[in-house]
Amino acid sequence: MACNSVNILKIITLAFILLYPTLVFGECVCDVEAMSQDNNQQEALKYKVIAIASILVAGAFGVSLPLLGKKVPALRPENDTFFMIKAFAAGVILATGFVHILPDAFDNLTSPCLVENPWGDFPFSGFVAMMSAIGTLMIDTFATGYYKRQHYNCKPNKQLVDEEMANEHAGHVHVHTHATHGHAHGSTDSSYQELALSELIRKRVISQVLELGIVVHSIIIGISLGASESLDTIKPLLAALSFHQFFEGMGLGGCISQAEYKSRSMAIMAAFFSLTTPVGIAIGVGISSVYKENGPTALIVQGVFNSASAGILIYMALVDLLAADFMNPVLQSNRRLQLGANISLLLGAGCMSVLAKWA
Repeated sequence: MACNSVNILKIITLAFILLYPTLVFGECVCDVEAMSQDNNQQEALKYKVIAIASILVAGAFGVSLPLLGKKVPALRPENDTFFMIKAFAAGVILATGFVHILPDAFDNLTSPCLVENPWGDFPFSGFVAMMSAIGTLMIDTFATGYYKRQHYNCKPNKQLVDEEMANEHAGHVHVHTHATHGHAHGSTDSSYQELALSELIRKRVISQVLELGIVVHSIIIGISLGASESLDTIKPLLAALSFHQFFEGMGLGGCISQAEYKSRSMAIMAAFFSLTTPVGIAIGVGISSVYKENGPTALIVQGVFNSASAGILIYMALVDLLAADFMNPVLQSNRRLQLGANISLLLGAGCMSVLAKWA
């Protein structure tokens, strides 16, 4: 189940990486907003290479921290510290959706470079974000339901086989006595296992959908940085995106660690997240001579995908991360932990919001 889901995620992202640049080749440029750029391409390329290395390291370090929980007791999911770390990371993801991505989407889809009808007559950014959040809810519920049905459809067959084997090797009275005794003890264990499995399936779906939302945004912002020739744009983005990827990585890494994937699947998902923005920058560098970020098609594609990413991240942060943890009996029964989690949430959202000044 985990391998198939990770493969689907890889295919969707690779398709997006390949198709996105082709949509914006050879467009006419809108010169409504005059932009003063430092066209020192060699200097810009140097900073882009630094950005690739810096963002790669920051993202890999951020996503790896929660995955080291098996070796670092403080980072284990059952530890109180993990609640505060996850609340901080959820605040980062929430601010990414509301403060970073959604305003960019509004700017893209209300640009004077686009025709007034329909782009100026309807709030497409908010509409796409709303539909994306609803779509995420549907995927969340359908995927969880599908995996549960797959499990429960197989379970009755296994129980039937076990009962038939018991009947073949034991007398009627013996089976009845032990079956009753086993049922009394086994029902509790079975209910606990079913609950644990249901929770595990839910966490795996959350981690996959969250990574999809983060990856789409990371590719777009990477291409935008790589295609830019302005040092005034690249320099602040270099530092801001490094912090951005580190904090986002912590949030995603926490979800991946709770999903209890095998080591190989964890490594693939972590590497996939770490590489998306650097790969986006590399693509941007390669197409910088033909990519026109003010072209109508580029603005529409960026605006729609940014809106969709914002909807996904806002839904995931509020519903799957914050609501799930803040309603957890462990947190609600501990006032000090509850206060710490709320402060961590505000700090995470605040730190990410401050970065919006530069990125």
